[in-house]
Amino acid sequence: MNPITAAAIFFIIWWLVLFTVLPWGSRSHHEANVEIDGGNAPSAPIKPRMGLKFAITTVIAAVIFACVYAIMTYELITLDDIPFLPTFER
Repeated sequence: MNPITAAAIFFIIWWLVLFTVLPWGSRSHHEANVEIDGGNAPSAPIKPRMGLKFAITTVIAAVIFACVYAIMTYELITLDDIPFLPTFER
């Protein structure tokens, strides 16, 4: 696999995982019964802990990318394995 392709695939996986990790552990002012500071939205998280979420995202994305890399490198699943696609010749 080309390194640029690998980086692009990892970035896409990382970005998708980030959006699934963002809500983990977030509490809004309303949920915590805390007074809202001026200029903040009521739905804004109190402590977003973005560094921790980026680290968790990176670990999860690395595991998923390793699986995708193994599938692509060792051809564990090919386009011929998908039943509704036509048969491809090499």
